[in-house]
Amino acid sequence: MLDSISFAQRQRLAYIDFCLLFKGAIYRQDLINRFEVGLSAGSRDFNLYKELAPENLDYDSSGKRYYQTAQFKPLFEHDAQRTLTKLANDISDGFDAIGDMHFPVEAPSSLNIPDIFIVAKLVQAILNNKAVSVIYTSLSSGSNARELVPHAIVDNGLRWHVRAYDRKSNSFRDFVLTRISKVTLKQSPAAEERSEQDAEWHRLLPLQLVPHPKNVSFPTAIEMDYGMENSQLLINVRAAMAGYLLRRWNVDCTERATLKGAEYQLWLQNRFTLNNVENLAIAPGYIKS
Repeated sequence: MLDSISFAQRQRLAYIDFCLLFKGAIYRQDLINRFEVGLSAGSRDFNLYKELAPENLDYDSSGKRYYQTAQFKPLFEHDAQRTLTKLANDISDGFDAIGDMHFPVEAPSSLNIPDIFIVAKLVQAILNNKAVSVIYTSLSSGSNARELVPHAIVDNGLRWHVRAYDRKSNSFRDFVLTRISKVTLKQSPAAEERSEQDAEWHRLLPLQLVPHPKNVSFPTAIEMDYGMENSQLLINVRAAMAGYLLRRWNVDCTERATLKGAEYQLWLQNRFTLNNVENLAIAPGYIKS
């Protein structure tokens, strides 16, 4: 039946499906505002969606919204990698569910692609300000139940992780999405567990990056690669993300630019900015003073 309806209506149905999956609910007005359709057209879309997937949504008359049921199964296929990229760039329209134009551009493969339903539950928790119970497999302790309060999903350049308050360690940490095998929504978090209390997340570090003084023979090439001005690149990065960026760009973080190798084309000139930053074990050459 999906093949027999117009492309525009398939887009709207995909948007309903996307919101139910990732938000857990959708208001009729959300659809009307997003696609600039009339009230009657919006009602027809919801009626058609319910005809196609009757077990996917129920209507809450008091809240005047449609919400996801426990039996929910997506009507469309939502590709995990493309959906995560769209979410990261605030393009949460669900259009990937019905196919996009493909361009001849390739990117390096990630280690693994997260389970779309795990991602959806975590996004629901973040949007609805909920804690979650998960099964997490770590390198140090194997598979165990943990309670987290997630507030952001992040691409660290190699894989996706969720930034969350961990009730086991009573601290904010990063958890790799592909190591999470089950997610259950819990009650709302306490004040000290909310994202506003994540100091490393909200603290911005100024990084002063320059062409490596020993490994690069023609620094102008590096200046062009990174759009440097006055032979340097000045950027601000979250303290919680600094280690990931420094590793991804292979930035030499030693005090006197002593790392050797063609891969080290940048040097962190203001190394002192990393003082009192956690999670820097992966920063190339960094040794805490």
